[in-house]
Amino acid sequence: MNMPRILQIGSLSGSPNADQEIARRYQVLEYWKASDPIRFLRDEAQDIEVVATSAMTGCTAAIIDALPRLRAIVSWGVGFDSIDVDRARARGVVVSNTPDVLNDCVADLAWALLLGCARQIAWGDRNIRAHRWTERAAGLPLAPRVHHKKLGVVGLGRIGEAIAQRGRGFDMEVGYHNRNPRRDVSHRYFDSLVELATSSDFLVVATVGGSSTRHLVNEPVLRALGPAGIVVNIARGTVIDEAALVSLLSQGLVGGAALDVFEHEPQVPEALKHMDNVVLMPHVGSATIETRRAMLDLVLDNLQSFFSTGKLLTPI
Repeated sequence: MNMPRILQIGSLSGSPNADQEIARRYQVLEYWKASDPIRFLRDEAQDIEVVATSAMTGCTAAIIDALPRLRAIVSWGVGFDSIDVDRARARGVVVSNTPDVLNDCVADLAWALLLGCARQIAWGDRNIRAHRWTERAAGLPLAPRVHHKKLGVVGLGRIGEAIAQRGRGFDMEVGYHNRNPRRDVSHRYFDSLVELATSSDFLVVATVGGSSTRHLVNEPVLRALGPAGIVVNIARGTVIDEAALVSLLSQGLVGGAALDVFEHEPQVPEALKHMDNVVLMPHVGSATIETRRAMLDLVLDNLQSFFSTGKLLTPI
């Protein structure tokens, strides 16, 4: 039986055995291995109707335009700012992602980062490993409590709502900022992000990436959060003005930062690596065994659905 052909933009290395599982079901053109990508598309991919990619690898307008028969882009991951969705739509190409299946694990990591930064877990771990517990007469500096504080969520989508729900478990007052207020939640809506930051002890960034949110969390927002406030980012690094964040942290004008994403990944500002009030993770919000399996399954289901019915299960 002839297997359908697909173009895979990059390896799905974040999900164990993903490339092998896709290759067992489809004839895969491995774009990321091509020495001359333009020639590869021209000579090998002119009949390709479906592209498989990821939120990290994306799919550019140039690739979309180089595939005259393209009908669908199936992406692994929830973000789609790396895919030229406007160009795809202009061409009549449908795009899917893997929503919902990663909400809880990303929200869990946001809270792990929040607690880790607030309660200085990384600082304490480093000092114990370096045998420096007894060098500081006062021991670990006193930390702020988390429960009964004010939590601000930037972007109350699926993941943001899961983060807010966990905040209620800590008896926190939850506020949020969206483009528009939601009528199905009881959390307080702030139409001004500066006002939300002013009102928050912890500001968690969970909005979409892309040009519309670039530097949404800028210097005025961070100044409003203040020297006791902590910012957490599990969204996209571009949402925060990273240079402003580093500057304000170094001046003590922001209390702390817990970051899973960065503006120029994989580059991380050196200054952040040496701050005791900063917790860093390498963009691993969805990196649990169960979630990565579910993400791969949804990619496979979207591919099967499109080749069977011409429709995607989770179009964006």
